[in-house]
Amino acid sequence: MAGQTAAQAVDALLQLNPLQLSQPIYKDILTAGSPIETWLLPLPGTPVASLPTDDFVLRRWVMDWWCNEALRDPGIGHKMQFFFHQFMQTTANTARSANFFDYLQLMRWGALGNFKKLAYKVVVDNNMLLYLNNAQNTANNPNENFAREFLELFSIGKGPQIGPGDYTNYTEEDIVEAAKVLTGFRVKLNRDVVDAETGIPRGDVLFGQHKAGSKTFSAKFNNTVIAGATNAAGMWVELQSFVDMVFAQPETAKNLCRRLYHTFVSRSITTEIETDIITPLANTLISNNFEVKPVLLKLFQSQHFFDADDSDNADEIIGGMIKSPLELNYQAMSFFNMPLPDPMTNTAAYFQLFDRGMLQRAFGTANLPLFFTSDVAGYPAYYSDPDFSHQWFNSSTIITRYKVGEMFLSGKLTIGGSVNNPLGTKLDIAPWVKNSGVISNALDSQTLVEDLLKYLLPEQVDTDRFNYFHIQVFLDNLPPTDWTYEWQNYLSTNNATEVTLALERLIKAILYSPEYQTF
Repeated sequence: MAGQTAAQAVDALLQLNPLQLSQPIYKDILTAGSPIETWLLPLPGTPVASLPTDDFVLRRWVMDWWCNEALRDPGIGHKMQFFFHQFMQTTANTARSANFFDYLQLMRWGALGNFKKLAYKVVVDNNMLLYLNNAQNTANNPNENFAREFLELFSIGKGPQIGPGDYTNYTEEDIVEAAKVLTGFRVKLNRDVVDAETGIPRGDVLFGQHKAGSKTFSAKFNNTVIAGATNAAGMWVELQSFVDMVFAQPETAKNLCRRLYHTFVSRSITTEIETDIITPLANTLISNNFEVKPVLLKLFQSQHFFDADDSDNADEIIGGMIKSPLELNYQAMSFFNMPLPDPMTNTAAYFQLFDRGMLQRAFGTANLPLFFTSDVAGYPAYYSDPDFSHQWFNSSTIITRYKVGEMFLSGKLTIGGSVNNPLGTKLDIAPWVKNSGVISNALDSQTLVEDLLKYLLPEQVDTDRFNYFHIQVFLDNLPPTDWTYEWQNYLSTNNATEVTLALERLIKAILYSPEYQTF
């Protein structure tokens, strides 16, 4: 993308690219049978008895599938799918594996689509109905759990508390009324009801459990009165009126834009940024009827995103965010073009890499229990003010983060249990340096180190830091001519023993460095 304009590069990134596999595979790894490819799609209405036993193991295959697809995705689709998973949180073990798959599909559908429509449709996602107890929300006993989280987390945000039961953007009474709107929505675990627009199985309405009568909201929502439904079809109209009311408040658009800013730019939103960045982005969202893509186009082409709108080098936009375990590992795997096992022909290695290697070790021991958050708010590094992404880096995660280079270069699980078991992939560094096209002149040690640092670190390092990587680490304080000799010897004999030692020292040092932890 170096030869492209920002507009060209962003246009290429903001795409939902085709998946390698349209759905997860499943294989009993204790038998020699072939992987099952069609246990989820197209299956709405398929009797549950005909599916594989839906237990914890099956959920692992859904998560492994997502991890594989995310790593192979050249665009922003999976990153935005993960963003909305964080925004509208459920867990993998809430319902059946098929329902969790449907939830992921809904987040993908909305990833570069319409935020307002996504907020409407997530109300009847089967996983969400169970996760936040709205399946137990009845006419005689309204359950406020989902209504509360919909306002606080999924849409407008509550803002600072003003008084008892009174927040900046809504009141406790608004939660009570919202819960009434949301009564009577029920799960369909057999996936026999499908949304006409998305093609994704969803829940349905049960009018007999819906709270009758109008719902009256506070001055925060301009004292809006939503007419009560008189039949099942009217429940959908009532839900749409509720969503329309919430999205008519400018704060709903601003809340999404702040979350995008915290994810992609910086943990700090000053008064100036609120005025100059967040508000214009929110206006773009509103003027485009809550389509997300125009907002991302505007943000990613802005001078502010490239930290080019001022001369302040201390405002921590470039290099001011700590990489999540996903970014830390996947950026290295992508950059080094590490070989990925085919899920159909090398299923054991595929499961080892994404389940044992990524989910359980690289992510799980680094404070990212992917799809198993302990709180409805999601992963603290994405919402917990003021630290945000800095929570990825602490005393409990540091060992895992610093083992990345060693794990990839050895091809072994070097963190957590089962240490030294195969990872499922391996970085063979000497052939990569020779053939990748990234290194412009591998004979010259300085050029080699410059090229690697240019790509792997967020900003150019100073002379002392460069000399550390070049002279102390890579050359091991030997003359540069020694490296040139060893590289020429490798090219002529194909014996990579000596050059591999030096290259592995360098790669480990770069991936271990504080600079590599940031973006």
